Amino acid sequence: MVKIASAVGVVGVVVVVILACWFRTKIYPSSRLFRRDNPTHHVIQKFLKERGPLPITRHNYSEIKKMTNSFKNKLGQGGFGGVYKGKLHDGRVVAVKILAESKGNGEEFINEVASISTTSHVNIVRLLGFCFDGSKRALIYEFMSNGSLDKFIYQDKNPLQVAHRLDCQIMYNIAIGIARGLEYLHRGCNTRILHFDIKPHNILLDENFSPKISDFGLAKICPTRESAVSITGARGTAGYIAPEVFCRNFGAVSHKSDVYSYGMMILEMVGRRNNIKIEIDRSSELYFPYWIYDRLESNQELDLQIVRNESDDKMMRKMAMVGLWCIQTHPSSRPTISGVVEMLQKKVELLEFPPKPFLSSPSPSPPHLSRETL
Repeated sequence: MVKIASAVGVVGVVVVVILACWFRTKIYPSSRLFRRDNPTHHVIQKFLKERGPLPITRHNYSEIKKMTNSFKNKLGQGGFGGVYKGKLHDGRVVAVKILAESKGNGEEFINEVASISTTSHVNIVRLLGFCFDGSKRALIYEFMSNGSLDKFIYQDKNPLQVAHRLDCQIMYNIAIGIARGLEYLHRGCNTRILHFDIKPHNILLDENFSPKISDFGLAKICPTRESAVSITGARGTAGYIAPEVFCRNFGAVSHKSDVYSYGMMILEMVGRRNNIKIEIDRSSELYFPYWIYDRLESNQELDLQIVRNESDDKMMRKMAMVGLWCIQTHPSSRPTISGVVEMLQKKVELLEFPPKPFLSSPSPSPPHLSRETL
């Protein structure tokens, strides 16, 4: 009887272990995603090995928890994880992006580290460090005290800050700063970097409202200066994606695709709201790029709350005209980002009037698809 009882006990233990393993595998499949035999782990490990010593600091996960005070202060939530406020051992305040375990195959992490770890420009956010520790991945950036641009240009988010801080001069400075940052990515780096997700949410503002381009998870690094690039499928956020990115019949995907996204963003800055809708006489709605085009073409008043004098009016008209040039349907009709910088520095009277844009996406994406990687 003792032997039988012992055998039954052993069998029982084995059954419990098997059930526990099955339960963990079925109910918590994400626990398998980042084991060391997982392909994603090997992809990232290979990338880090091939890159050699990086000019940024690698941290373990315990250091990440310590610098964020166990993730006490959450700054925001993105498509690939949460962002938390932290502090380095030398006292510098940082923003720590924790990449969700169930998202992506390592491409987001690799793109961020590869694209901006060696960049240096006043209008590009600085990557200060990273964490790749078993299943844990994190990216550490310089902290930008005023957050992202979308919080200021969409009136329904914070009308008081919009009214009292972002006047036309600040908006113009932000526009030209972003253009210079893109110009650096397209022409100033050893390799051309295409961002593919330029939008207000990915523009961060420091204490002086100077802009910095962030979030390089969808970026494409081009080892040569060739104009066209090859990508699989489409990438970006609905409402900012250039026509050729989702349909190659419109032309080749290139640096001009970033120009299109920039143009859509600039028009949102002018209109102080999403491009999709603007209130007309409080009774109807119209796609904003068409509305602003008609106003400019007929030399009507812009009727924008941000405009307070003639100087403001000229800056907004110039930004609107540049934005309309940037969102031309065919890439060949758009300026380069260097051309955009030149146009923004000219007097509005000297700018050639753009053709009316005929292709756009007037249907807004649902809020949960604000970052839609197609």
